[in-house]
Amino acid sequence: MAVQFFAVTIPQGHSVINFFCYFTNLSNIMISIVFIVSALRLLSGRRDPSETDVAIRGGAVVYIVFVGVVFNTILADTDLGQLIPWVNVVLHMIVPVAGLVDWLIWAPRHRLSFRVALWWMVWPAVYAVFSVARGAIDGFYPYPFFNPAASGGYGGVALWCVVLVIAFFVLAVLVRWSGNLRHRAEKAAL
Repeated sequence: MAVQFFAVTIPQGHSVINFFCYFTNLSNIMISIVFIVSALRLLSGRRDPSETDVAIRGGAVVYIVFVGVVFNTILADTDLGQLIPWVNVVLHMIVPVAGLVDWLIWAPRHRLSFRVALWWMVWPAVYAVFSVARGAIDGFYPYPFFNPAASGGYGGVALWCVVLVIAFFVLAVLVRWSGNLRHRAEKAAL
């Protein structure tokens, strides 16, 4: 992300605000923070994160995996503008896989309630409302499915949002389930 930001966005005078309005960039920032905090926790010898830490980690995993799924299914043939190709691979493919692998290999230290999966839905819902509203005001839509001109009007945008919410919910439930399954397996092994 930093390479794209400093090699393309800044030198070519693109909007810094728009750069940080992509779910991809925000999710990559979130999972990077989770990775850094986890690494610092391991280096310091603290191996028992709180339930809140586990829930935040799980949310970041859901968000970054969603980035990979949406990009590689819905947006794969979309014009990415001046996105550097190898940066695209890292942000949309490698980091999502790394987030999921991290979640599956290093089991969460706490069981997650179903309510946590519902809380994970808040951020993408707020993001979608913000993106559509902001686009209606200034014309910038980070993704074509939020743009009424590209989606067949606001009805098309609403339909896309429903489909994305359902897909996100299924992913959130699967990440929660896999985390709880791994937590149970690790606990049984001790």
